[in-house]
Amino acid sequence: MKYIGAHVSAAGGVENAPLNARKIGATAFALFTKNQRQWSARPLTEESIRRFKENCEAAGYTPDQILPHDSYLINLGHPESAGLEKSRTAFIDEFSRCEQLGLKYLNFHPGSHLNKLSEEDCLARIAESVNLALERTTGVTAVIENTAGQGTNLGHRFEHLAAIIAGVEDKTRVGVCLDTCHTFSAGYDLVTPAGYEKTLANFDAVVGFSFLKGLHLNDGKKIMGSRVDRHASLGEGTLGLEAFRMIMNDPRFENIPMILETPDESRWAEEIRMLMEMVE
Repeated sequence: MKYIGAHVSAAGGVENAPLNARKIGATAFALFTKNQRQWSARPLTEESIRRFKENCEAAGYTPDQILPHDSYLINLGHPESAGLEKSRTAFIDEFSRCEQLGLKYLNFHPGSHLNKLSEEDCLARIAESVNLALERTTGVTAVIENTAGQGTNLGHRFEHLAAIIAGVEDKTRVGVCLDTCHTFSAGYDLVTPAGYEKTLANFDAVVGFSFLKGLHLNDGKKIMGSRVDRHASLGEGTLGLEAFRMIMNDPRFENIPMILETPDESRWAEEIRMLMEMVE
């Protein structure tokens, strides 16, 4: 079964996220469990936790259909000790919040070397950061999101993802989320049928489909290989609708949350319906 949704608002409390997802006809959703642009937040209340779980159950959302995202401020490969410590503390808090909510995934951007570390050292530092979070929590899987490779961000090559996974001690609690816009902008063809199959064969050989835990479904505003992260509404960018039609009919993407992060949220319900109608 294909689980399709969007990264919905949790304004007013995390308990509102499943309600917002249901309004747009989503069968999956993503959320921030705290303000993504602040380092710290008030602890989740017992009331919010209870209502979140009740609202998920009422709408039919299981943890398999929910892909929470951590704060954009976190850099798990930060080259400076103060920045690294701040990021790791925030990351562990994000894990704890997911654990409290009964969620099984935490989606995160790997990190950036800021031109102060080698790629190899930065990737090892990211893996070490993940290990620290896993040691201090239970039941939540660290889901690495591939990047477009903008600036000094790592994670734009499948080899980067594989290196992080190799450094994580508990392989049962690490996975990957592929973002279609990021993948294309990083230089992997998802548009032509031959390119699509070559890209996924490469991913399977380097990382392995057993680690795939989610997808972000975004068209892109930039050309393949641009390494620029700019999302577009489905069918209005450089990927086009056929890329998403191939994804929707690919059995390798069954039973994982597939999340829209397209820029016009007023169109999410329409985009979800369109994706569902693509399934042959």
